Amino acid sequence: MSLLVQNAILVVFAASFAARLGLPVPAAAVLVVTGALLAAGDVSVPGVVAAAVVANLLGDGAWFYAGRRFGYRFMRLLCRISLSPDTCVRRGESLITDWGGMSLVAAKFVPGVSVVAPPMAGALGMSVRRFIGFDIGAALVWTGLFLGLGWVFRNQIQEVLAVMAQAGGIATAALAVLLLVILAVRYWRRRAFMRLTGMPRISVEELHELLSGEEPPLVIDVRGQAGMQVDPRRIPGAEAYTLKALQQRSLDLSHASGRVVVLYCNCPNEVSAAQAARVLLARGARRALPLTGGLDAWVASGRPTSVD
Repeated sequence: MSLLVQNAILVVFAASFAARLGLPVPAAAVLVVTGALLAAGDVSVPGVVAAAVVANLLGDGAWFYAGRRFGYRFMRLLCRISLSPDTCVRRGESLITDWGGMSLVAAKFVPGVSVVAPPMAGALGMSVRRFIGFDIGAALVWTGLFLGLGWVFRNQIQEVLAVMAQAGGIATAALAVLLLVILAVRYWRRRAFMRLTGMPRISVEELHELLSGEEPPLVIDVRGQAGMQVDPRRIPGAEAYTLKALQQRSLDLSHASGRVVVLYCNCPNEVSAAQAARVLLARGARRALPLTGGLDAWVASGRPTSVD
């Protein structure tokens, strides 16, 4: 509390900037406590709001520039270091595709996507002016909401902080245990999800041999619309169906029955391709196999690609 009172603007800026860079810093909690201090008149309201907005713009701007500069390669790297790499790209794509610039506002409140939306917007070619406008609006909404919560519940926050201060080491240990439990649950869910999507894969070499045979397989690109816009390359002859489209019963997949089907994506662990393969197997496909390494492995092997 004394640190916030004496250096509120600096603390809010540092916490907000770190959170926008993707570091595990509880910026929302810092803003809530700061909101309680604002109600007591101990902190400058314009200074705190400006610090949070500038920090958001700088952090998101760095990701936006990286996405604009390096495109799909940066998105792939970003999602590999994410706590939820299997859904990182897909959720980011869905937000950008469905919400456009407003996705920058929604992403502030969606765990695992707040760091993905800015580089995705950059990779998809959003203009700098449009990005700055939406990001400033998103930062104002995000900052105002948590400062407002602190303002409204200032009495309760003071009581909680007083209890934690009296508890001392016990409160610190409790928070550490809570963090470990959260990480353990996330790890368990990830392991369970990987077992669910575990199935035989097909290598790039095996797919190339099948494509040269008398009965070539049906190759399906299951990347999202935004993913294909970021990286328009495709395995020659591949058909494009998103995972969501394949899950729809109304989609006619009669041409896939009786054929070997190979599916690929650009997601870690081929999760989207594995999920799509399970959908096709449930609908009567003879064999449905995810391509190991996805499109990246195909390109790395030196095989040709097409842009359709």
